[in-house]
Amino acid sequence: MIIILKSGVGESDPEYHSLIGYLEAKPGIEVRRHQEHGAQETITELYLIGDTAALDADEIAGEPAVERVVRVSDRYRLLGRHRGQLEPTGFDYNGLHFGQDTFHLFAGLCAVDNPANTERMMAALREQGLQATRMGAYKPRTSPYDFQGHGAECLPYVFELAGKYGIRVVAMEVTEARHLEEIATELDRAGSPTGVMVQVGTRNAQNFELLKEVGAQTRFPVLYKRGFGITLEESLNACEYIAASGNRNIVFCLRGVKSHMGAPHRNLVDFAHVPVVKRLTRLPVCVDPSHSVGNRERAPDGLLEVQHAAAQGVIAGANMVLADFHPEPERALVDGPQALHLEELPYFRQDLAIIEEAYRRRVQLAADMPRPRPGTEGPPPRDT
Repeated sequence: MIIILKSGVGESDPEYHSLIGYLEAKPGIEVRRHQEHGAQETITELYLIGDTAALDADEIAGEPAVERVVRVSDRYRLLGRHRGQLEPTGFDYNGLHFGQDTFHLFAGLCAVDNPANTERMMAALREQGLQATRMGAYKPRTSPYDFQGHGAECLPYVFELAGKYGIRVVAMEVTEARHLEEIATELDRAGSPTGVMVQVGTRNAQNFELLKEVGAQTRFPVLYKRGFGITLEESLNACEYIAASGNRNIVFCLRGVKSHMGAPHRNLVDFAHVPVVKRLTRLPVCVDPSHSVGNRERAPDGLLEVQHAAAQGVIAGANMVLADFHPEPERALVDGPQALHLEELPYFRQDLAIIEEAYRRRVQLAADMPRPRPGTEGPPPRDT
């Protein structure tokens, strides 16, 4: 059960204390407080954990602090939309807002190789007015003989350069719990010149102990990448592990699924699931066209295939794009064949801006569209 408080009701208000006292008197009920930050207001929600079936929803709704009460299904208890739950959602982190109505481009190095290329990447981002990037320090690889990333060794110069060039958030994968400690330590040592969004998955998409560790810390938001060989439902339940451990600041990333049906692309692009995730949950949704396509081939229309894939995600409402760039892709230590050149960054960014504007026009068109009343749609047309 979720209790949504009236706007403006806070922990210092007597109505709030009255409600909490009422709930704490109920046996076997745990109360968890959470705030959803929208563009216009912040909404406080109380999640009741335990045997809530016997609770009288109407009685609770009569409390002065309560706006309404929502019965919750077992599916995606913390992250899901329950019975048409449409309250604004999202989170702020280091000066950027992430929600289902925002958009960010995280362009950067799939794997950090050296300070010089890192600086060239950061400088290119600043030239385009971008404040977020991806920087791989820890790289899980299929072969034990492939480059595994520089790890903690590269963190000092990555964080220093991010601060120098005004990068507010660096998306960085972690593969074990100690990486969280290393990132926090080096970030503190550098004076916190930037922020980090820790990435987990796709190979660790169901590493439940790691998911719990990532969720137990609330300093860093989490970018969860869908497992390439599991269902969408399984991936969303993995996000529930993170949320249930305490961290609700999650972005869900689609990156293609492993299937020979996607050939010649690296993975079968799954970006049609963008609106599905936004319908089932209140999570911001990211797409990773670089790892979906896995090449930098150009279509006959002059656009790169990775641009077409990115457009599929954005036109469907994606709130974030994760894309591989490199100053010299042919010399990249990881995934060079799919990385775009820095000279292509301004065109990639402008192309996404065109698609984002088209999406917003679609949303406006949908808002003006008449909606049939339930039960008045009529039978489906017969085949002729």
